[in-house]
Amino acid sequence: MEKIHKEVIVRGLVQGVSFRAYARREAAKLGITGTVKNQADGSVAIVAEGSPANMESFIAWSRKGPLMASVEQVEVSDGPVKGYDEFMIIR
Repeated sequence: MEKIHKEVIVRGLVQGVSFRAYARREAAKLGITGTVKNQADGSVAIVAEGSPANMESFIAWSRKGPLMASVEQVEVSDGPVKGYDEFMIIR
């Protein structure tokens, strides 16, 4: 299976609304691996790897986020596949 790597920055009201936990749950549903982390500037940084179709679904989810989130902007960039085994929350 072909895997792609995406780096995603999500801005808006995305901290304090369980964004990271919901991202991990969504990633598990889609077979996405990588990391999610709160940033000092209030954004959430996601590094994700998976199939192109599942990655498209995951990025679409990140544009909405969980119910209490208010996503204002999502920046997506490509990178080299690193081979993550799971999707982890980084504190």
